Parts: sequence; structure tokens; C-alpha cells
Amino acid sequence: GTVPLEIVFDDLASAYWADEGLREDIHQVHQYLDSIDSVGKVLSIDTFMQLLIESNNGKAPNGFLLMIGKNQMPEFAKSQVLRPHISDETDQLRFVARIKETYPTLDRNELINDINKKLVEKFGFNPESFHFTGSFTLYNNLLQSLFDSQIKTIATVFVIIFVMFLFIFRSTSLALLAVIPNTIPSLLILGTMGLANIPLDLMTITIAAIAIGIGIDNAIHYINRFQVEFAKDSDYLASMYRTHGSIGLAIFYTAITVSIGFLVLVLSNFIPSIYFGVFMAVAMLSAVLVNLTLLPKLLIIFKPKINH
Repeated sequence: GTVPLEIVFDDLASAYWADEGLREDIHQVHQYLDSIDSVGKVLSIDTFMQLLIESNNGKAPNGFLLMIGKNQMPEFAKSQVLRPHISDETDQLRFVARIKETYPTLDRNELINDINKKLVEKFGFNPESFHFTGSFTLYNNLLQSLFDSQIKTIATVFVIIFVMFLFIFRSTSLALLAVIPNTIPSLLILGTMGLANIPLDLMTITIAAIAIGIGIDNAIHYINRFQVEFAKDSDYLASMYRTHGSIGLAIFYTAITVSIGFLVLVLSNFIPSIYFGVFMAVAMLSAVLVNLTLLPKLLIIFKPKINH
């Protein structure tokens, strides 16, 4: 599908009809937007102007004829043809570019920044004379806000989890060992998406946070059972085997079952749903893997104090 990106130029509508140089600049901007691979259809006042030129045997009408034609145009025609793209009331020109949301390498923020840079550096427009709006811009701003919040809060999340583990396990070393393995699933997910050039969106950006939650849940179950088993003989290795044979199996079977459920989303025709299903399955499996391999190994190697 496509999403509209709108570019609104201020204080240009009144000069457009009389200024041939401005009309040419608007034509060049229209052609530039139309040349971008991730952009589909582009609509602007230049679309109407090119139809006039085509109907006039390829000759551009002068400003005088354009003003007469505009004034003689019926009100209904103005509302349908002109006002969506040029407004005398607000003195604004408006471009609407349909962005291909399914374009493989689409980077929303980079696209907006590139267009902004070209309008200023190549076409000479004052950066204060135009602004971006429309659904595409709103969605991009929402995503950027989510990106910033994810990056700024992920470290805070692990600190809070560490404090929570201190209260649950009553051991600093045990709390630290429980946190370390559970950083891996989220790093694996984000790293894989980065290497595969998979863009972050409202669905994929939540996967790292969900992966942390899944891993922490597994760690609490495993360590709590390990404490129970350790109370029997204070043997780290024997406690690990007994923990694996009880809660470990439950964690493993749950992860496999839920992963298969998420993989059903691969059958979807909606690309973000496919990504979400695949990476959620990877998150489940990586979380159970680190909590049934790395976490027990750390417990055996470092032998943290276990409170019965």
C-alpha cells in the first residue's frame, strides 16, 4: 500500500500564476519527487499545468493567460482541480507524494531528511518556507519517538529488573547472573533486523521489549526452582540437573509451543505480521536457550550465594 506524504509551501500561491521562474521550480520539484524509487504517484499544481501544456501543443501558457483562465474557471472546477494543490486563501502550494510502504529499503526518516535537504540545497527554498505533513509524517514522528524511548529506557529497564531480582532472590550475585543472559535475546533480535535491513515499525520495535520480558520470566522460574533444589543438598551441579528435569522441561515445551503459534503468522500476506511472527519465535527460542544453557553454566561456574 501507499501512504501520503504532503509538502506544503507557504507564501507561493499568489506568485505562482505570474512568475514563470517559480512555475519552473515547482515543475522541477515535482519531477524530483516523481524520480524517487520509493515514491509512487505525485500530485501537485504542476500536474494540472502539464495537462495545459500538453493541450497547448507543448507550449506553456504565459502568466496573463493563466490568470484569465483561473478567474474564468467555474467554482466547481476550482474546488476539484486547483484548491487541493493551491490555495489563494492561505497562499500555499501543496504536493502529495504517495510513498510505497512496502518498498524493501524504505527508511522513512531518511527519506524526509533527503527531500528536505534537496529542497534547500538544490532548489534553493528557505527551510522555513515549507513543511512536511500528512499520514506519512505523523507515522514517522511516532516511530522516531518510539525509537528514542526504546533506546533511552532499555538500560533503565535492566537496572529496574536487577533491583527487582535483588528483592526476589536476596542475592546480589544471583541477581546479576540472572540479568546478564537475558540481554542476549533483545540484542540478537535488534542485531538481526539491522543486518537484514529490516525497518523498525510499530510491530517490530516492540519485539526487543517482549524478548526481555520472556527471558526474565523464564529466569525467575528457573532460579526459583534452583533454590528449592539447592536447599536439598547444596550441590550446584545436582541442583541444575534436577531443575532441568522439572521446571526446565516446562519452560522448554512452553517456548516450543508458543513459537509454533507465532510462526503461523508467516502465512500472512501482511509483511509486518510475517516479521513479527518470525522474530517473536526467535525471541522465544533464544530466551529459553540462554536460560537453559548460559544461566545454569553461570550458576555452576560462579556459585552465587543461594538463600534457601
